[in-house]
Amino acid sequence: MRVDLNVQRACTCESIPDDASFQSWVEAALAGRSRTELTLRIVDRAESAELNQRFRHKKGPTNVLSFTVDVPEEIDIPLLGDIVICAPLAIEEALVQGKDPQAHWAHLVIHGVLHLLGFDHQREPDAADMESRETALLASLGFSDPYA
Repeated sequence: MRVDLNVQRACTCESIPDDASFQSWVEAALAGRSRTELTLRIVDRAESAELNQRFRHKKGPTNVLSFTVDVPEEIDIPLLGDIVICAPLAIEEALVQGKDPQAHWAHLVIHGVLHLLGFDHQREPDAADMESRETALLASLGFSDPYA
């Protein structure tokens, strides 16, 4: 499988993982799938809040947003969508929750990719399924259960 990952860094925060880490986390979440393209955009609080308000009608920044792409069947491109992660919030959450920052970043990336694949956590059975997938993927990468 080949993943064409475009990482956009629109935030000057320190402690953001390198592109190779992002690539490995995305590939783990997409294991077994054919060639795929997606964008991962790392943003500040202001951009996250603006996107959250515009697309989810919720105030304030959020840690991760996923935007799927609906490509007509007659157009043969493997574009999956975009993931947006708010770097300051990701860093703050890891610190407040006592989590390894790399593990938290990996979790947010995997969570975003699973949303692009159609997984959701609005209803309890779906949430349990998504969380178990996240936990298994993170374990395969050597990270502990983010929900423990």
